[in-house]
Amino acid sequence: MTVDRLTCRELVELVTDYLENALPPEDRARFEAHIAGCHSCTSFLEQMRRTILLTGKLSEESLNGDSGDELLKIFRNWKKSNFESE
Repeated sequence: MTVDRLTCRELVELVTDYLENALPPEDRARFEAHIAGCHSCTSFLEQMRRTILLTGKLSEESLNGDSGDELLKIFRNWKKSNFESE
């Protein structure tokens, strides 16, 4: 049986489930195989882990004014610039 390789874009979409241990075993294996060979995605995963650690339980209600929209804008721009040339 051949296991399909995960693309960087697919990894980004699965990172939350991975960090929450919610991926099925086959998808988790594909995820881990990808990060073992992709420096960019390994860095992205570590950034997500640090962000979660630093923000703790940041809720939407705790953000002031347009902070939530600004954070989404930053993330979308970062995601686009890092994964558009896949």
